[in-house]
Amino acid sequence: MTCWPSVIVATPAHSGVSASLSYRSELLLAPGTLVRVPLGRREVLGVVWDCPTEPPEGLTEAQTRDVAGTLDGLPPLNARWRQLVKFAGQYYQRSLGEVALAALPPQLRELDNTQLARRLKRRTQAAAQPAEANAAPHTEPELSPEQAEALAALDAASAPVLLFGATGSGKTEVYLRATLQVLDAAPIDGVASQVLVMVPEINLTPQLEARFRERFEPLYGAGAVVCLHSGMTPAQRLASWLAAHTGVARIVLGTRMAIFASMPGLRLIVVDEEHDPSYKSQEGARYSARDLAVYRAKIETEALASTGKAGVRCQVILGSATPSLESWHAADQGRYLRLAMPARIGGGSLPRLRLVDMNHQPKGAVIAPPLLAAMGERIARGEQCLVLLNRRGYAPVLACHDCGWKSSCPHCSAYRVFHKLDRTLRCHHCGFTERVPRACPDCGNLDIAPVGRGTEQVEEQLAALLAGARRLDGNPPRVARMDADSTRLKGSLETQLAALHSGEVDVLVGTQMIAKGHDFRRITLVAGINVDAALFASDHRAPERLFALLMQAGGRAGRDAAQSAGSEMWVQTWTPQHPLFAALKTHDFPAFAAEQIAEREIAGMPPFGAQALLRADARSQAAAQAFLNLAASQATGLPHRDDITLYPSVPLTIQRVANVERAQMLVESASRGALQRFLSAWGPVLHDCRSAPEAKGLVRWAVDVDPLVV
Repeated sequence: MTCWPSVIVATPAHSGVSASLSYRSELLLAPGTLVRVPLGRREVLGVVWDCPTEPPEGLTEAQTRDVAGTLDGLPPLNARWRQLVKFAGQYYQRSLGEVALAALPPQLRELDNTQLARRLKRRTQAAAQPAEANAAPHTEPELSPEQAEALAALDAASAPVLLFGATGSGKTEVYLRATLQVLDAAPIDGVASQVLVMVPEINLTPQLEARFRERFEPLYGAGAVVCLHSGMTPAQRLASWLAAHTGVARIVLGTRMAIFASMPGLRLIVVDEEHDPSYKSQEGARYSARDLAVYRAKIETEALASTGKAGVRCQVILGSATPSLESWHAADQGRYLRLAMPARIGGGSLPRLRLVDMNHQPKGAVIAPPLLAAMGERIARGEQCLVLLNRRGYAPVLACHDCGWKSSCPHCSAYRVFHKLDRTLRCHHCGFTERVPRACPDCGNLDIAPVGRGTEQVEEQLAALLAGARRLDGNPPRVARMDADSTRLKGSLETQLAALHSGEVDVLVGTQMIAKGHDFRRITLVAGINVDAALFASDHRAPERLFALLMQAGGRAGRDAAQSAGSEMWVQTWTPQHPLFAALKTHDFPAFAAEQIAEREIAGMPPFGAQALLRADARSQAAAQAFLNLAASQATGLPHRDDITLYPSVPLTIQRVANVERAQMLVESASRGALQRFLSAWGPVLHDCRSAPEAKGLVRWAVDVDPLVV
């Protein structure tokens, strides 16, 4: 019997290829089956979306090609997973294949059936291994009253839960207990329950993974906990994906990509630090993993209810000490259940805020003298300090003050950052790197100097400024740095975290990657320097991001209750009178959120309005803007056009990256539904505009729904 499976393959939205392609097969293939199909001169991986027994209307057998093969032994991707992919594709205006195939491990596309069978056998053997019989039973810590109340409310909740817990309040223990309750439940239709736990960044996975393995591997076996993130090797990603897909892995820890993990027994989704912008993808399908987590829990629950499993649901927990304003507003409206945990475990107090007015400090001071003295006192007591500067490298720019030359990137409209350790000028946008010139390339001046400060420079200067201080053992303090450069090599992140936890490091300098989620027990002083730039950014989300970053960074201090009374958060600023600092001083996130939401409502900004960006990349800025302007002019007559505001096209802040010019157009509406229907109707128009003479030179276009940066 000949069948005509519809197969989705990895094709970007701007390619113009339809959602699925029709092939021939002598076998009836179940929806969700992974297959290899010919596409042009290549053979690619695809997912069967449907398999009718009649050819599509107007398509003859001669116009189709045969399915090259199936991935035997691999269960099909279930209907809930396909529904999630379909929703993500429609909502974020991407092709089905672009979303679905990006969610699959790359190595899956390269394996033949023999190799796949070998890997599946390993998964089966791992599942057959019992939990360690001689493993020492884990002693669970006693719950605080707030943790116990949160767990009880969570168990009875029928809506998504926003766990609003102060830094150090024990949110992770709530996640662990909720996970245990889910995993202890009886299998449903022979499928054991599974839990998905997401963190915003890779550097947060080692600490969380250690806690989950310690708690659950003695109970459920060595393969019960797996990780899934882009920092893994292709072989590791494949092994973790197969373990989740076959149900061997009971717990999946991952970053935003893990939201698309195939988990047949999913019963709980935890989104830790749910406010973090890293959950929003900025490449390819620009989806929000946090929002998709809420939707995925909904479809999993509906599927359980449709099979008569009333009362059994898939719960979602959004946890943060500084929730996103969208989630906070949803809780105000009653769409989410907000559970508060304002107290720290052990009765510890949150750090006291001390503002340093840089207008009253010595000119050119990197670290204010009072802050430097406070750091010396902490080091002498055997305590640790954390210094936050959200800019890596030694200096943002290298410049010649004679002729005005600056270290601009020849391929981007940005400056190359000076990295002193390897004496390079490196563009953080396109990666172009050169050695530092011996003299100014324009005038030959030998006196070229760094302008501004990055983490490398602050690390160097702090080591010099603190040289007179002494540790408890009489040795000078050790200053270390943690950023994307210092943790680039495999294993370097774990090594640096271990050094900090063991007390080898006295002062840690780093970017925002050190401000989130880490449990540093010896840190009692946190300092934020050069924070003012975010106060006056044009982006309406800048105050929200800065408040969250500073409050999260401050939360790293005083996590040991015995030391919390004297913990401090120092912030160096030129504008200490800014109202943001008043809310930060009292750790009053609700007051800050109320003020910001009121401003958003007046301005019609999210969550009171819906936004999308149409982005265009082209060989020239003129071509990029011509495409956008043509697209706007062709939108007349589309559904809900009167409910849509199309703003003029503008270049991006960094308008050229890797010799590609970039421009964008803001699309706004008071109604999310109206915006979605307009964008869906606009899609075919955008495809037509791509081939117009005015858009000659266009490289690609993309729609970014719910953008984080406008």
